[in-house]
Amino acid sequence: MPMAGVTDVPRALRGALVAVDESNPVASTVVFQYNPEEMTRRLRARSAAAGTDDDAHGGARDEALRLDGAPIETISLAVELDANDRSAAEDPATALLGVYPQLSALEMMLYPQSATVLANDALDLLGTIELVPPRAPLTLFVWGPGRVLPVRLSGFSIAEQAYDADLTPLRARVDLELRVLSYSDLPVTDPGYHLFLVHQVAKEALAVLGSVSAPLRLGALAAGAAATGISTAGSTAGAAR
Repeated sequence: MPMAGVTDVPRALRGALVAVDESNPVASTVVFQYNPEEMTRRLRARSAAAGTDDDAHGGARDEALRLDGAPIETISLAVELDANDRSAAEDPATALLGVYPQLSALEMMLYPQSATVLANDALDLLGTIELVPPRAPLTLFVWGPGRVLPVRLSGFSIAEQAYDADLTPLRARVDLELRVLSYSDLPVTDPGYHLFLVHQVAKEALAVLGSVSAPLRLGALAAGAAATGISTAGSTAGAAR
């Protein structure tokens, strides 16, 4: 039974970065300790015309309005990590390692697996002519149930802000730079291709809803203004009589 005076507050969902790696799924998941207060998204059209908008001579005139695919989107956000706000029951490793495990999980999204590096070294010693660079796992940016996007972690900066006596980081701020991967970047056999396509279909439905609701709101405002004008005119006429 809930205690008197205590209000049930719905627990907010937390954002996350999930690297889908069949060989090591647990170590590739980073759930944000706190949700950032803001997130910056930048979209740039992927034009079929050659050159850029700043190039006056780029592209033919009949190609100016053609799109070569989904826009190029980047996401910037800052993630705060604080070991002092994580209880030992919630995360037993925090007392010993601070926020270093969370930082390591983020960093490993930019590393090839050491087993792959060693295997490529062995192939190189055996005289293999061509070595295929290792493929990074599919990374998903999860921001609520309505936004699950395939992304590439372009890079990030880490500001370690506090340490314990053993110089273990206890608090850090991580500025993330993400590049959204669309069906214009991925092969049709990649799960991220279809995941982004589902995201676009949902966005199209929201765009229709936003486009339809705007005229309705304008119509309601116009009707309200007309009703106010009629009422005012009636009051003025009654006063004149």
